[in-house]
Amino acid sequence: MNKLSFLNLFFFSLCFIASFSHALNNGFSVELIHRDSSKSPFYQPTQNKYQKVVNAARRSINRANHFYKNSLTSSPESNVIPDNGEYLMTYSIGSPPFKLYGIVDTGSDIVWLQCEPCEQCYNQTTPKFKPSKSSTYKNIPCSSNLCQSVRDISCNAHNFCEYTISYGDHSHSQGDLSVDTLTLESSTGGHISFPKTVIGCGTNNTVSFKGASSGIVGLGGGPVSLITQLGSSIGSKFSYCLLPLSLESNRTSKLSFGDAAVVSGEDVLSTPIVKKDPTVFYYLTLEAFSVGNKRIEFGRSSNGSDEGNIIIDSGTTLTILPSNIYNNLESAVAESVKLERVDDPTQQLNLCYSTTSDIYNFPLITAHFKGADIKLHPISTFVSVADDIVCFAFTTSPGVAIFGNLAQQNLLVGYDLKQKTVSFKPTDCSKV
Repeated sequence: MNKLSFLNLFFFSLCFIASFSHALNNGFSVELIHRDSSKSPFYQPTQNKYQKVVNAARRSINRANHFYKNSLTSSPESNVIPDNGEYLMTYSIGSPPFKLYGIVDTGSDIVWLQCEPCEQCYNQTTPKFKPSKSSTYKNIPCSSNLCQSVRDISCNAHNFCEYTISYGDHSHSQGDLSVDTLTLESSTGGHISFPKTVIGCGTNNTVSFKGASSGIVGLGGGPVSLITQLGSSIGSKFSYCLLPLSLESNRTSKLSFGDAAVVSGEDVLSTPIVKKDPTVFYYLTLEAFSVGNKRIEFGRSSNGSDEGNIIIDSGTTLTILPSNIYNNLESAVAESVKLERVDDPTQQLNLCYSTTSDIYNFPLITAHFKGADIKLHPISTFVSVADDIVCFAFTTSPGVAIFGNLAQQNLLVGYDLKQKTVSFKPTDCSKV
Protein backbone atom coordinates (compact mmCIF):
# COMPACT_ATOMS: atom_id res chain seq x y z
CA MET A 1 0.00 0.00 0.00
CA ASN A 2 1.47 3.40 -0.95
CA LYS A 3 2.54 5.59 1.91
CA LEU A 4 0.45 8.73 2.29
CA SER A 5 2.23 12.01 1.94
CA PHE A 6 0.75 14.41 4.44
CA LEU A 7 2.20 17.52 2.87
CA ASN A 8 1.64 17.16 -0.84
CA LEU A 9 -1.40 18.67 -2.52
CA PHE A 10 -3.19 16.88 -5.35
CA PHE A 11 -2.20 17.90 -8.84
CA PHE A 12 -4.30 17.37 -11.95
CA SER A 13 -3.29 16.67 -15.55
CA LEU A 14 -4.86 15.91 -18.90
CA CYS A 15 -4.84 12.18 -18.07
CA PHE A 16 -7.14 12.80 -15.10
CA ILE A 17 -10.35 12.30 -17.10
CA ALA A 18 -9.23 8.87 -18.24
CA SER A 19 -8.04 7.81 -14.78
CA PHE A 20 -11.27 9.14 -13.23
CA SER A 21 -13.42 7.10 -15.62
CA HIS A 22 -11.29 4.01 -15.07
CA ALA A 23 -11.47 4.42 -11.29
CA LEU A 24 -15.24 4.69 -11.27
CA ASN A 25 -15.75 1.78 -13.63
CA ASN A 26 -13.51 -0.47 -11.58
CA GLY A 27 -14.06 1.00 -8.15
CA PHE A 28 -11.32 2.42 -5.98
CA SER A 29 -9.90 2.27 -2.47
CA VAL A 30 -8.49 4.80 -0.02
CA GLU A 31 -6.36 4.36 3.06
CA LEU A 32 -8.16 4.12 6.39
CA ILE A 33 -5.86 5.29 9.17
CA HIS A 34 -6.40 4.08 12.73
CA ARG A 35 -6.21 6.98 15.15
CA ASP A 36 -3.37 5.26 17.09
CA SER A 37 -1.33 4.52 13.96
CA SER A 38 2.00 6.31 13.51
CA LYS A 39 0.42 7.81 10.36
CA SER A 40 -2.40 9.39 12.37
CA PRO A 41 -2.48 13.05 13.45
CA PHE A 42 -3.69 11.75 16.84
CA TYR A 43 -0.64 9.50 17.26
CA GLN A 44 1.02 9.74 20.68
CA PRO A 45 4.42 8.01 20.60
CA THR A 46 4.70 8.03 24.41
CA GLN A 47 1.62 5.81 24.79
CA ASN A 48 2.21 2.09 25.07
CA LYS A 49 -0.06 -0.48 23.44
CA TYR A 50 -2.00 -1.05 26.65
CA GLN A 51 -2.78 2.64 27.14
CA LYS A 52 -4.15 2.74 23.59
CA VAL A 53 -6.47 -0.19 24.34
CA VAL A 54 -7.66 1.42 27.57
CA ASN A 55 -8.38 4.73 25.85
CA ALA A 56 -10.23 2.96 23.05
CA ALA A 57 -12.32 1.10 25.64
CA ARG A 58 -13.23 4.38 27.35
CA ARG A 59 -14.21 5.92 24.03
CA SER A 60 -16.39 2.88 23.26
CA ILE A 61 -18.24 3.12 26.56
CA ASN A 62 -18.77 6.87 26.23
CA ARG A 63 -20.01 6.44 22.69
CA ALA A 64 -22.47 3.74 23.75
CA ASN A 65 -23.76 5.87 26.62
CA HIS A 66 -24.48 8.73 24.25
CA PHE A 67 -26.20 6.43 21.75
CA TYR A 68 -28.55 5.46 24.56
CA LYS A 69 -29.11 8.92 26.03
CA ASN A 70 -29.95 10.41 22.67
CA SER A 71 -32.34 7.57 21.83
CA LEU A 72 -34.48 8.78 24.73
CA THR A 73 -34.86 12.29 23.28
CA SER A 74 -36.42 13.69 20.15
CA SER A 75 -33.84 16.43 19.66
CA PRO A 76 -32.12 16.48 16.25
CA GLU A 77 -28.71 15.31 17.42
CA SER A 78 -26.19 13.03 15.84
CA ASN A 79 -25.97 10.22 18.37
CA VAL A 80 -22.21 10.07 18.59
CA ILE A 81 -19.36 11.93 20.21
CA PRO A 82 -17.15 13.34 17.47
CA ASP A 83 -13.77 12.47 19.03
CA ASN A 84 -14.73 8.83 19.37
CA GLY A 85 -14.07 7.96 15.74
CA GLU A 86 -11.34 5.33 15.54
CA TYR A 87 -10.37 5.81 11.88
CA LEU A 88 -9.41 8.75 9.67
CA MET A 89 -9.02 9.36 5.96
CA THR A 90 -7.48 12.07 3.85
CA TYR A 91 -9.48 13.92 1.23
CA SER A 92 -9.36 17.24 -0.58
CA ILE A 93 -11.90 20.01 -1.05
CA GLY A 94 -11.97 22.75 -3.66
CA SER A 95 -10.27 23.86 -6.87
CA PRO A 96 -7.33 23.80 -6.52
CA PRO A 97 -7.66 20.85 -4.10
CA PHE A 98 -6.96 21.54 -0.44
CA LYS A 99 -5.94 18.42 1.51
CA LEU A 100 -7.55 17.58 4.85
CA TYR A 101 -7.90 14.85 7.47
CA GLY A 102 -11.41 13.76 8.40
CA ILE A 103 -12.62 11.40 11.11
CA VAL A 104 -14.53 8.58 9.39
CA ASP A 105 -17.86 7.97 11.08
CA THR A 106 -20.56 5.48 10.05
CA GLY A 107 -22.69 7.12 12.74
CA SER A 108 -22.72 10.58 11.18
CA ASP A 109 -24.61 11.89 8.15
CA ILE A 110 -22.66 14.91 6.90
CA VAL A 111 -19.17 15.82 5.71
CA TRP A 112 -18.18 18.92 7.64
CA LEU A 113 -14.89 20.74 8.02
CA GLN A 114 -13.61 23.89 9.66
CA CYS A 115 -13.57 26.93 7.35
CA GLU A 116 -11.96 30.35 7.38
CA PRO A 117 -12.89 32.96 8.45
CA CYS A 118 -13.88 31.10 11.60
CA GLU A 119 -16.01 32.75 14.30
CA GLN A 120 -15.29 30.02 16.85
CA CYS A 121 -13.07 27.07 15.96
CA TYR A 122 -11.35 24.34 17.92
CA ASN A 123 -7.57 24.17 17.81
CA GLN A 124 -6.80 22.65 14.41
CA THR A 125 -3.04 22.32 13.98
CA THR A 126 -3.19 22.10 10.17
CA PRO A 127 -4.41 24.94 7.91
CA LYS A 128 -8.17 25.43 7.63
CA PHE A 129 -10.02 25.49 4.33
CA LYS A 130 -10.66 28.94 2.82
CA PRO A 131 -13.74 28.90 0.56
CA SER A 132 -12.68 32.13 -1.09
CA LYS A 133 -9.67 30.32 -2.56
CA SER A 134 -11.77 27.69 -4.36
CA SER A 135 -13.22 28.47 -7.78
CA THR A 136 -15.82 25.68 -7.44
CA TYR A 137 -17.20 26.58 -4.01
CA LYS A 138 -20.85 27.67 -3.92
CA ASN A 139 -23.33 28.36 -1.15
CA ILE A 140 -26.67 26.54 -1.35
CA PRO A 141 -29.77 28.80 -1.55
CA CYS A 142 -32.38 28.34 1.17
CA SER A 143 -35.03 27.81 -1.50
CA SER A 144 -33.34 24.71 -2.92
CA ASN A 145 -34.81 21.25 -2.41
CA LEU A 146 -31.43 20.10 -1.17
CA CYS A 147 -31.48 22.62 1.65
CA GLN A 148 -34.97 21.54 2.64
CA SER A 149 -33.94 17.85 2.72
CA VAL A 150 -31.36 18.34 5.48
CA ARG A 151 -32.43 18.30 9.10
CA ASP A 152 -31.95 21.28 11.38
CA ILE A 153 -31.24 23.94 8.78
CA SER A 154 -31.81 27.70 8.86
CA CYS A 155 -31.38 30.68 6.53
CA ASN A 156 -28.82 33.41 6.99
CA ALA A 157 -29.20 37.09 6.10
CA HIS A 158 -28.13 36.37 2.50
CA ASN A 159 -30.81 33.66 2.13
CA PHE A 160 -28.24 30.88 2.03
CA CYS A 161 -28.65 27.55 3.77
CA GLU A 162 -26.99 27.00 7.14
CA TYR A 163 -26.63 23.66 8.94
CA THR A 164 -26.29 22.82 12.62
CA ILE A 165 -25.23 19.42 13.89
CA SER A 166 -25.12 18.65 17.60
CA TYR A 167 -23.40 15.70 19.21
CA GLY A 168 -24.02 13.63 22.29
CA ASP A 169 -21.41 15.44 24.39
CA HIS A 170 -23.06 18.83 23.63
CA SER A 171 -20.40 19.84 21.12
CA HIS A 172 -21.59 21.06 17.74
CA SER A 173 -20.71 22.38 14.30
CA GLN A 174 -22.53 25.18 12.53
CA GLY A 175 -21.93 26.95 9.26
CA ASP A 176 -22.77 27.18 5.58
CA LEU A 177 -24.21 24.22 3.72
CA SER A 178 -22.39 24.43 0.40
CA VAL A 179 -21.13 22.48 -2.59
CA ASP A 180 -17.59 22.03 -3.81
CA THR A 181 -15.40 19.47 -5.52
CA LEU A 182 -14.34 16.62 -3.24
CA THR A 183 -11.29 14.62 -4.28
CA LEU A 184 -10.15 11.26 -2.95
CA GLU A 185 -6.70 9.77 -3.40
CA SER A 186 -6.81 6.13 -4.46
CA SER A 187 -4.49 3.71 -2.68
CA THR A 188 -3.00 3.00 -6.13
CA GLY A 189 -1.99 6.63 -6.52
CA GLY A 190 -4.74 8.03 -8.75
CA HIS A 191 -7.11 10.86 -7.91
CA ILE A 192 -10.91 10.69 -8.16
CA SER A 193 -12.92 13.89 -8.10
CA PHE A 194 -16.62 14.36 -7.30
CA PRO A 195 -17.94 17.80 -8.32
CA LYS A 196 -20.75 19.55 -6.45
CA THR A 197 -20.45 17.47 -3.30
CA VAL A 198 -22.42 18.89 -0.38
CA ILE A 199 -20.25 19.86 2.59
CA GLY A 200 -20.77 21.67 5.82
CA CYS A 201 -18.37 24.60 5.94
CA GLY A 202 -18.21 25.06 9.71
CA THR A 203 -17.42 28.47 11.13
CA ASN A 204 -18.75 27.90 14.64
CA ASN A 205 -17.43 24.63 15.99
CA THR A 206 -17.13 23.43 19.57
CA VAL A 207 -15.88 19.87 19.83
CA SER A 208 -13.85 17.85 22.28
CA PHE A 209 -11.06 16.88 19.89
CA LYS A 210 -8.15 18.93 18.59
CA GLY A 211 -5.17 18.42 16.36
CA ALA A 212 -4.77 17.97 12.61
CA SER A 213 -8.29 16.69 11.96
CA SER A 214 -10.52 19.14 10.11
CA GLY A 215 -13.85 17.56 11.06
CA ILE A 216 -16.06 14.57 10.26
CA VAL A 217 -16.56 12.43 7.14
CA GLY A 218 -20.04 10.95 7.59
CA LEU A 219 -20.50 7.50 6.03
CA GLY A 220 -23.92 6.84 7.57
CA GLY A 221 -27.39 7.33 6.16
CA GLY A 222 -29.03 10.68 5.46
CA PRO A 223 -29.26 12.75 2.27
CA VAL A 224 -25.84 14.42 2.53
CA SER A 225 -23.61 11.67 3.92
CA LEU A 226 -20.65 10.90 1.67
CA ILE A 227 -22.04 7.45 0.78
CA THR A 228 -25.48 8.80 -0.15
CA GLN A 229 -23.97 11.55 -2.29
CA LEU A 230 -21.56 9.28 -4.16
CA GLY A 231 -24.58 7.02 -4.67
CA SER A 232 -24.83 5.83 -8.27
CA SER A 233 -21.17 6.61 -9.02
CA ILE A 234 -20.13 3.89 -6.56
CA GLY A 235 -23.19 1.69 -7.03
CA SER A 236 -24.13 2.48 -3.41
CA LYS A 237 -21.41 0.10 -2.25
CA PHE A 238 -18.52 0.49 0.17
CA SER A 239 -16.43 -1.91 2.20
CA TYR A 240 -13.53 -1.99 4.61
CA CYS A 241 -11.05 -4.55 5.88
CA LEU A 242 -9.69 -3.70 9.32
CA LEU A 243 -6.22 -4.85 10.26
CA PRO A 244 -5.70 -6.35 13.71
CA LEU A 245 -4.60 -3.67 16.15
CA SER A 246 -1.21 -5.34 16.50
CA LEU A 247 -0.52 -4.51 12.84
CA GLU A 248 -1.99 -1.00 12.81
CA SER A 249 1.08 0.74 14.28
CA ASN A 250 2.69 1.36 10.91
CA ARG A 251 0.16 0.13 8.35
CA THR A 252 -3.24 1.27 7.17
CA SER A 253 -6.51 -0.51 6.56
CA LYS A 254 -8.49 -0.04 3.37
CA LEU A 255 -11.83 1.62 2.61
CA SER A 256 -13.19 0.69 -0.84
CA PHE A 257 -15.96 2.03 -3.04
CA GLY A 258 -17.94 0.77 -6.03
CA ASP A 259 -16.85 -2.42 -7.79
CA ALA A 260 -13.77 -2.58 -5.56
CA ALA A 261 -16.13 -2.93 -2.59
CA VAL A 262 -17.94 -6.02 -3.87
CA VAL A 263 -17.57 -8.89 -1.40
CA SER A 264 -17.76 -12.21 -3.27
CA GLY A 265 -16.79 -15.85 -2.94
CA GLU A 266 -18.07 -19.10 -1.49
CA ASP A 267 -17.46 -18.12 2.14
CA VAL A 268 -19.38 -14.80 2.01
CA LEU A 269 -22.29 -14.46 4.41
CA SER A 270 -24.84 -11.63 4.14
CA THR A 271 -27.44 -10.19 6.49
CA PRO A 272 -30.13 -7.55 5.83
CA ILE A 273 -29.78 -3.88 6.78
CA VAL A 274 -32.89 -2.86 8.69
CA LYS A 275 -34.18 0.65 8.02
CA LYS A 276 -35.31 2.42 11.18
CA ASP A 277 -34.90 5.72 13.02
CA PRO A 278 -32.50 7.35 13.33
CA THR A 279 -31.71 6.55 9.69
CA VAL A 280 -28.06 7.52 10.02
CA PHE A 281 -27.16 4.14 11.58
CA TYR A 282 -26.79 0.71 9.97
CA TYR A 283 -29.00 -1.69 11.94
CA LEU A 284 -28.63 -5.46 11.72
CA THR A 285 -30.56 -8.29 13.34
CA LEU A 286 -28.53 -10.44 15.73
CA GLU A 287 -30.39 -13.59 16.75
CA ALA A 288 -27.87 -15.10 19.17
CA PHE A 289 -24.28 -15.74 20.17
CA SER A 290 -22.86 -19.18 20.70
CA VAL A 291 -19.82 -20.24 22.71
CA GLY A 292 -19.02 -23.79 21.71
CA ASN A 293 -22.33 -25.63 21.92
CA LYS A 294 -23.94 -23.10 24.25
CA ARG A 295 -26.32 -20.66 22.53
CA ILE A 296 -27.24 -17.28 24.06
CA GLU A 297 -30.37 -15.83 22.50
CA PHE A 298 -30.15 -12.12 21.81
CA GLY A 299 -33.80 -11.13 22.08
CA ARG A 300 -35.47 -7.84 21.33
CA SER A 301 -33.99 -4.37 20.94
CA SER A 302 -34.76 -1.50 23.30
CA ASN A 303 -37.82 -0.58 21.22
CA GLY A 304 -39.28 -4.09 21.57
CA SER A 305 -38.52 -5.29 18.04
CA ASP A 306 -36.57 -8.40 17.03
CA GLU A 307 -35.49 -6.68 13.80
CA GLY A 308 -32.59 -4.23 13.75
CA ASN A 309 -31.52 -4.87 17.33
CA ILE A 310 -27.81 -4.05 16.90
CA ILE A 311 -25.85 -1.28 15.16
CA ILE A 312 -22.70 -2.14 13.20
CA ASP A 313 -20.22 0.66 13.77
CA SER A 314 -16.64 1.18 12.63
CA GLY A 315 -16.18 3.98 15.18
CA THR A 316 -16.66 1.88 18.33
CA THR A 317 -13.85 -0.44 19.40
CA LEU A 318 -15.59 -2.81 21.82
CA THR A 319 -18.78 -4.75 21.16
CA ILE A 320 -21.48 -3.31 23.41
CA LEU A 321 -24.44 -5.37 24.63
CA PRO A 322 -27.46 -4.83 26.91
CA SER A 323 -26.64 -6.08 30.41
CA ASN A 324 -28.80 -9.23 30.44
CA ILE A 325 -27.33 -10.51 27.17
CA TYR A 326 -23.81 -9.55 28.15
CA ASN A 327 -24.11 -11.34 31.50
CA ASN A 328 -25.29 -14.57 29.83
CA LEU A 329 -22.52 -14.39 27.24
CA GLU A 330 -19.87 -13.64 29.86
CA SER A 331 -20.99 -16.65 31.92
CA ALA A 332 -20.72 -18.93 28.89
CA VAL A 333 -17.23 -17.63 28.08
CA ALA A 334 -16.11 -17.94 31.71
CA GLU A 335 -17.26 -21.56 31.82
CA SER A 336 -15.08 -22.44 28.84
CA VAL A 337 -11.87 -20.66 29.88
CA LYS A 338 -9.69 -22.55 32.39
CA LEU A 339 -7.36 -19.75 33.41
CA GLU A 340 -6.95 -17.75 36.60
CA ARG A 341 -9.46 -14.92 36.62
CA VAL A 342 -8.08 -11.50 37.63
CA ASP A 343 -9.32 -7.92 37.84
CA ASP A 344 -8.76 -5.53 34.97
CA PRO A 345 -6.12 -3.08 36.29
CA THR A 346 -7.68 -0.35 34.13
CA GLN A 347 -11.19 -1.04 35.50
CA GLN A 348 -12.68 -0.93 32.00
CA LEU A 349 -13.51 -4.57 31.30
CA ASN A 350 -15.14 -7.20 33.47
CA LEU A 351 -13.84 -10.62 32.40
CA CYS A 352 -10.05 -10.85 32.53
CA TYR A 353 -7.49 -13.62 32.85
CA SER A 354 -3.86 -14.06 33.76
CA THR A 355 -1.94 -15.71 30.96
CA THR A 356 1.73 -15.86 30.10
CA SER A 357 1.12 -17.30 26.65
CA ASP A 358 -0.20 -15.67 23.49
CA ILE A 359 -1.41 -18.99 22.16
CA TYR A 360 -3.99 -19.96 24.79
CA ASN A 361 -6.96 -21.55 23.09
CA PHE A 362 -9.72 -19.07 23.92
CA PRO A 363 -13.16 -20.18 22.71
CA LEU A 364 -14.52 -19.46 19.27
CA ILE A 365 -17.60 -17.24 19.52
CA THR A 366 -20.17 -17.19 16.74
CA ALA A 367 -22.39 -14.16 16.14
CA HIS A 368 -25.61 -15.48 14.61
CA PHE A 369 -26.89 -12.61 12.47
CA LYS A 370 -30.01 -13.19 10.44
CA GLY A 371 -28.82 -15.39 7.57
CA ALA A 372 -25.14 -15.09 8.54
CA ASP A 373 -23.25 -17.01 11.24
CA ILE A 374 -20.03 -15.02 11.72
CA LYS A 375 -17.17 -16.78 13.49
CA LEU A 376 -15.28 -14.47 15.84
CA HIS A 377 -11.79 -15.73 16.57
CA PRO A 378 -9.97 -14.80 19.81
CA ILE A 379 -8.07 -11.99 18.04
CA SER A 380 -11.46 -10.27 17.69
CA THR A 381 -12.89 -11.10 21.11
CA PHE A 382 -9.98 -10.82 23.57
CA VAL A 383 -7.53 -8.00 24.06
CA SER A 384 -4.35 -7.50 26.12
CA VAL A 385 -4.72 -4.70 28.69
CA ALA A 386 -1.45 -5.23 30.59
CA ASP A 387 1.49 -7.63 30.69
CA ASP A 388 0.08 -11.14 31.11
CA ILE A 389 -3.54 -9.93 31.40
CA VAL A 390 -6.08 -10.58 28.66
CA CYS A 391 -9.70 -9.38 28.80
CA PHE A 392 -12.93 -10.20 26.99
CA ALA A 393 -13.43 -7.28 24.56
CA PHE A 394 -17.18 -7.00 25.10
CA THR A 395 -18.92 -4.77 27.60
CA THR A 396 -22.36 -3.54 28.56
CA SER A 397 -24.39 -0.37 28.25
CA PRO A 398 -28.09 0.15 28.97
CA GLY A 399 -30.49 -0.24 26.07
CA VAL A 400 -28.00 -0.21 23.21
CA ALA A 401 -26.11 -2.84 21.21
CA ILE A 402 -23.12 -2.08 18.96
CA PHE A 403 -21.06 -4.54 16.92
CA GLY A 404 -17.67 -2.84 17.28
CA ASN A 405 -14.56 -2.75 15.14
CA LEU A 406 -12.48 -5.21 17.18
CA ALA A 407 -15.02 -7.90 16.33
CA GLN A 408 -14.74 -6.88 12.66
CA GLN A 409 -10.96 -7.37 12.44
CA ASN A 410 -9.83 -9.62 9.60
CA LEU A 411 -13.29 -9.56 8.08
CA LEU A 412 -13.97 -7.96 4.71
CA VAL A 413 -17.16 -6.07 5.54
CA GLY A 414 -19.20 -4.87 2.56
CA TYR A 415 -22.24 -2.58 2.56
CA ASP A 416 -24.59 -2.77 -0.42
CA LEU A 417 -27.19 -0.07 0.12
CA LYS A 418 -29.15 -1.00 -3.01
CA GLN A 419 -29.55 -4.59 -1.91
CA LYS A 420 -29.77 -3.43 1.73
CA THR A 421 -27.24 -5.97 2.96
CA VAL A 422 -24.01 -6.16 4.91
CA SER A 423 -21.72 -9.01 3.85
CA PHE A 424 -18.84 -10.59 5.75
CA LYS A 425 -15.92 -12.60 4.39
CA PRO A 426 -13.09 -13.99 6.55
CA THR A 427 -9.99 -12.26 5.17
CA ASP A 428 -6.36 -11.64 6.09
CA CYS A 429 -6.65 -7.85 5.90
CA SER A 430 -2.86 -7.48 5.82
CA LYS A 431 -2.95 -8.97 2.31
CA VAL A 432 -5.85 -6.93 0.88
